[in-house]
Amino acid sequence: MSQTASVAIIGGGMAGLACATELAKRGVASTVFDKGRGPGGRMATRRANVGETEIRFDHGAQYFTARDPAFIAVCDEWQTLGVVAPWAAAGSDALVGTPGMNEPIRHMAETLDVRWGERVESIARGGDQWRVTIGDASQNFAQIVVAVPAEQAAVLLAEAAPEIARQALASESEPCWAIMAAFSEPLDIAADVLRNRSAPIRWAARNGAKPGREGAESWVIHASPEYSRAILEQSAEEVSAVMLTHFFDQAGIAPVEPIHCAGHRWRFAKVPAVTGRGLGELALWNADSGFGVAGDWLVGPRVESAFLSGHALAKLIAQHP
Repeated sequence: MSQTASVAIIGGGMAGLACATELAKRGVASTVFDKGRGPGGRMATRRANVGETEIRFDHGAQYFTARDPAFIAVCDEWQTLGVVAPWAAAGSDALVGTPGMNEPIRHMAETLDVRWGERVESIARGGDQWRVTIGDASQNFAQIVVAVPAEQAAVLLAEAAPEIARQALASESEPCWAIMAAFSEPLDIAADVLRNRSAPIRWAARNGAKPGREGAESWVIHASPEYSRAILEQSAEEVSAVMLTHFFDQAGIAPVEPIHCAGHRWRFAKVPAVTGRGLGELALWNADSGFGVAGDWLVGPRVESAFLSGHALAKLIAQHP
């Protein structure tokens, strides 16, 4: 099967959808492919049924901030629409999606052509078109954007763009084990957020205390990058037990048996800080071949970085088609 369209965007996270949204505003159609079953990525929200109650856990990014005028404007619009809300417990400028962290992704995807659950196996240049292969089928596009995490981009670009693949491979993300735990009663912890950069548990938050959440006492617990590396290949059950022990110890309370507990291993949780690149290098675009790359790994470890990269790439595409 083969058909011709305008722009293919591989990756339906913040960078890919920011690119697609800005392209749409400029009259450029795009098709977004994402291997995930639904919106989220590293801004994912996990649902769990505990008895007859559904609990949601933001087990990826916990909050984000807006400092660039373009992203501030978007966040102001999202706040007006109820897509995001301030969360003072994480900081005076912290924002969270409502009712889950994935809501901004879901909101952007609503007006776009996004194909969830479609994993792009390969991309290749043929004549003046890009061929995108998914399973046994392929589609042709005039232009292509790769907006996936650096480690995934390195594999996808190995043959199509080896120099960029090597650059992506050099961007080694930090891992993070995340634990999602629910309890029958509120824990004896006054603060809704616990931080400790020098302990095994770097971050723990009372997920149910975020705006727009309700239900049982629920906590998301993140291990530090160093500790995550040390236990990276252990099972979720083993990690959950040891991380809960550290959590109760650091919180200074006696252990409490959870009514629900699950673990998630983020192998590529946080990109490294980018050095030697200016803010004008937010994205990569080759107008001659119709090939672009966007992602936080080109800019820095923030949700805003992914947005700015995708937004900048869309402008490059529209200005230099």
